[in-house]
Amino acid sequence: MRTNYLRYAIVLGLVSAIGPFAIDMYLPALPTIGADLGASDIAVQMSLVVVFLSFAVGPLLVGPLADMHGRKPVLYGGLIVFALASIGAALSPTVSWLIFFRLIQGLGASTGMVVPRAIVRDLHTGPEAAKLMSLLMLVFSVSPILAPLTGSFIIEAFGWRAVFWAVTIAAVLGFVLLMVGLKETRPAHMRGASTFTSAWGGYRRLLRDRNFLGLSLIGGLALASFFVYLANSSFVIIDHYGMSPSVYSLYFSVNAISFFTVSQASGWAAQRFGLRSVVRVAVIGFATVMLSLFAVMISGVDSLTFMAVLLFFGYGFLGLVIPTTSVLAMDEQGAIAGTASALMGTIHMVTGVTAMAISGFFANGTPIPMVTGIATCSAMALALTAVTLRRTRTAPGLEPAAAE
Repeated sequence: MRTNYLRYAIVLGLVSAIGPFAIDMYLPALPTIGADLGASDIAVQMSLVVVFLSFAVGPLLVGPLADMHGRKPVLYGGLIVFALASIGAALSPTVSWLIFFRLIQGLGASTGMVVPRAIVRDLHTGPEAAKLMSLLMLVFSVSPILAPLTGSFIIEAFGWRAVFWAVTIAAVLGFVLLMVGLKETRPAHMRGASTFTSAWGGYRRLLRDRNFLGLSLIGGLALASFFVYLANSSFVIIDHYGMSPSVYSLYFSVNAISFFTVSQASGWAAQRFGLRSVVRVAVIGFATVMLSLFAVMISGVDSLTFMAVLLFFGYGFLGLVIPTTSVLAMDEQGAIAGTASALMGTIHMVTGVTAMAISGFFANGTPIPMVTGIATCSAMALALTAVTLRRTRTAPGLEPAAAE
């Protein structure tokens, strides 16, 4: 069983990471792309924002397709679209073409954001699902840990266009991994009742499920804080603090290491204390750290070291929030796992893009708008946790295991 856990985690984690890899490798180049294409900072940021927009829209189609036709065919199609769009982005003569191909690239990558969660639900529920999800996230961590460093070296040696050739190769490798390392987890006899009509019915039911919506929004707000960091950190650290792209990549990677290292404790913690208790403690810790960061920096402390330390601890708590809220929200949705995963992904991305857009509107080159956006997301997640988890459910796997 452990071998199966690792095989699925490796394949699903790497396939999931291809889309974020295309984002994270790209970040160190944001301040310089404008000069090369003669575009404004806002236009360059749009090439990042449209990826998240496509992550928000794409899942609504991907989820039902994965329920109707199986998990692997949808993943294959997504990787092909992603690879073709990456080639287009590499050859883009203007920022408008770059934005267009980034939009298509994100639509292809959205399959990797949705289908792996559905596969986890196909295989497991409760703490067992949390264990597999945390292993998947460990493999997934290759993106935010290595991608900015890899991207900065590729950009410095070959220019920013080389990033898109690199992710095209990654998509081809992902395709091969799927062929040899993953079996179909939704067999044909389970697909007969899945149609677009049933999917829309599933979406309507999920939108009336306050537990699913609340947990999805908690995860979405937590992720939104990271999206705010994604959109603004390169400008803050490189331009405001005067660091090089390589040093920026190190700061980014440290936060990612914290996130994914702590996420590995989610399965054990869920087994020991129950998923709901882990969510409560994780969100409280996350909000406490991020609100403390805001309070200190708004008082006039402008220190990159101080900010980096608190972000490190804050995103460590985030590593517990994301897998546990995802598993808890999906636990009762086995019959429509693809549809539920799709709606959750859309909620996450819409929340994240909204936060990015708002923080970008207030961006002024200093860390304050970024830190304010992060703290606001954490405070909203904390308030929503108090409301959502007030209602108790006792579905199998949600409570801690009995003491031995």
